[in-house]
Amino acid sequence: MKPLQRWSRRAFRGLWLSPDFRKLWASLTITSFGAQITNLALPLTAALLLHATPLQMGILIALETLPFALVSLHAGVLLDRVRKLPIVIATDLGRGLALLAIPMSAFMNALSIEILYVVGFLCGIQNVVGGAAYQVLLAQMAGRKRLVEANAKIALGETSAALVGPGLAGGLIQALTAPLAIVLDAVAFFASALMLRRVHAPTDVAHRSGTASVWAEIGEGLKLVWRNRTLLALAWLAGLWQFLHHMQLAVLILFATRDLSMSAGAIGLTFMFGGLGCVLAAAFAEQLTARFGVGPIIVQGLILSALAWQAFGLISGPPWLATVVLGLAMLVFDFGAVLYGINYLALRQAITPDRLLGRMTATMRFLTVAAAPLGSLVGGALATVIGLRATLLTIGALGLALAAGAVLWSPVRHHRELPAVAVD
Repeated sequence: MKPLQRWSRRAFRGLWLSPDFRKLWASLTITSFGAQITNLALPLTAALLLHATPLQMGILIALETLPFALVSLHAGVLLDRVRKLPIVIATDLGRGLALLAIPMSAFMNALSIEILYVVGFLCGIQNVVGGAAYQVLLAQMAGRKRLVEANAKIALGETSAALVGPGLAGGLIQALTAPLAIVLDAVAFFASALMLRRVHAPTDVAHRSGTASVWAEIGEGLKLVWRNRTLLALAWLAGLWQFLHHMQLAVLILFATRDLSMSAGAIGLTFMFGGLGCVLAAAFAEQLTARFGVGPIIVQGLILSALAWQAFGLISGPPWLATVVLGLAMLVFDFGAVLYGINYLALRQAITPDRLLGRMTATMRFLTVAAAPLGSLVGGALATVIGLRATLLTIGALGLALAAGAVLWSPVRHHRELPAVAVD
């Protein structure tokens, strides 16, 4: 009994002792499991049921991220004026309702690529507002001294879903078809909204700016990023990384189903390998960051993800071999991406004053993810011209160039520890 008690004290400490953090963590973990289904089912619906071209797939991915360019800056001002928790609940409900349109359309034999476009765009809007609200709420509930711990614990929940979810998703898609499997994701969002109603969020979260105009407050967020050398460097690195990542998203599923002849179940299995990489990165993020430093881990994460992109384009052989090799490459990619993401989020949160967290979050999401729609379109168009494999090899080469630039010139690599006090 005593060893069990000692293990319990070690395992359940820090933020795990907060009931509200546990509820917040559980709600995101539930939606992460559901999202694993849609992340696989939506592109497979386009590729297998609707026979989408590379350009159509690029448009679908682009529409999912276009809202970051359209509404993220205004969302930041909104978040600094209102309480965050009701926004998170409302966007969970909105995403659940939007996703239900896909199985309903399939039931009526009316499913088309245009319906996927609309659902992707609507979910993208909810992701912009709800995702930014969630990040600010998390930072305020955790406190500055526990930002790496908080982001690591959140990543652990997300990556646990990434480990189990894809295999479950692949099996469900083969058994139920992709549109029907999406119903479970909608249910997950509804369950999350119900759970969040029991969270007691901080009361001092709204920073109202009196008569200041929306554009003035947007300008304040842009100036914050422009004048802060570290935030600006993070924006450049993340923006270019997102551009390349969404080029890859536009072509990888098509490459796996058409060039490698992989089934939905096999693709789900490769994503499970990626989930294992996520779990390992989340589990060891705090230790690796303490040993090597925040900035160096960000750079090393970029290098690993770039090497994985290059490996994607080199895969060939029978489907069983392609599944194994793609799975290993996904493991490396997700391990690097999660290490990079945890420390990227913690660093940008730590150097920003509380009153500007909403605007900083929305501004950084705008500057970084606004490049994603263009990346998806470029990836789809390039694959139409030079082919799926050649496009993946090009993405890998550009990713290695980005990693080299981070090693040689980015000031981010010099940040070994998080600043204790934000710079106003």
